[in-house]
Amino acid sequence: MRTLLLTGPGGTGRTTVAAATALHAAREGTRTLLLTTDRTDTLGAALGTSTGPDPKAVAPNLTAWRPDPAADFRAGLTALQDRASVALDLVGATPLDPEELTPLPGAEELALLRALRDAALSESHDLLVVDLPPAPQALALLALPEELRRYLRRLLPPERQAARALRPVLGRLAGVPMPAEWLYESAARWDLELAGAEAVLADRHTVVRLVAEPGPAGADALRTARLGLALRGLRTDLLVANRVLPETGHDTWLAGPVAQQRKTLEEWHESYDVRTVAHLGRDPRGTDDLLALAVPGAAAEASPAEWPVTDRIADDGVLVWHVPLPGAERDQLDLVRRGDELVVTAGPFRRIVPLPSALRRCTVEGAALRDGELRVRFAPDPRLWPRTR
Repeated sequence: MRTLLLTGPGGTGRTTVAAATALHAAREGTRTLLLTTDRTDTLGAALGTSTGPDPKAVAPNLTAWRPDPAADFRAGLTALQDRASVALDLVGATPLDPEELTPLPGAEELALLRALRDAALSESHDLLVVDLPPAPQALALLALPEELRRYLRRLLPPERQAARALRPVLGRLAGVPMPAEWLYESAARWDLELAGAEAVLADRHTVVRLVAEPGPAGADALRTARLGLALRGLRTDLLVANRVLPETGHDTWLAGPVAQQRKTLEEWHESYDVRTVAHLGRDPRGTDDLLALAVPGAAAEASPAEWPVTDRIADDGVLVWHVPLPGAERDQLDLVRRGDELVVTAGPFRRIVPLPSALRRCTVEGAALRDGELRVRFAPDPRLWPRTR
């Protein structure tokens, strides 16, 4: 299945573009699933029909789905209580009733990740169009699977489950209770779910499409979003410049906004593959308005986001790791080697990246930022690098 993730600055018509993209694909005969977690059903307003927690056919070949994060949170916590019932009874805890549960921060993001994984596994659709939250929230959401899996592996290493028969003995020797079986089972279940979402994001048929309204504010937000996506290794296919005003009427009050949009579009064309969508003069409502929007089609796939390692040992005695970071600034970059990982900080974003196997036997010699690419130099460690004869 192809997966198209749409995000961008808030208030730029992202949901409308997602709905129009899905509707156009469905009209072309592609079995399409449109997914969102917008609490206010903005998607339903654009489609002209309500959406909800159950997938709903809204047009031929088009199904819309808006999962309920609150229901998902209640079901997950209730199941966790059931699995931990013995432990809760031992400490005298009173289980919470589903009716009194209120979703905690992060419940909406986890519900969307679970829905993303489930939707991608569906054999009933050929294209999945996802209306992601605005860019800052979307970037945090897309980072969750990798980061949470890393936390789980550090806090509850899977290999320790092999010693579960020794836990009672170890508990007596240590004088503290050992983690219960249900805790490891829950961690394994979470790891499996997160791995499914991570696989969807890493799939070569998954791309991110940016949506923004031409203007100074949109330009700043795009630079930040592009940097965050690049650091995560997520592929982008193009930028949709939405609500573009017509070039006519320069003698009216529109002359200023039109000139500003034109200047922004000229700058965007230097850095992005841009497609423009004209302003309808009103907020699109219903399928007829959505079909009137000339949105670009859903691409089959985008160029892979590669972080190649080049061998310059013969010339310079180093291996060079190329990390694309468009929009990064030198004074906002930081690198820290931590064992077999590299902690990369770029602006407001940070990612802990496992080193390629060859670089684990090297020491960091330096780094440079050139033309939107971070080049990290590694020198072979003579204690670990095999000598050539």
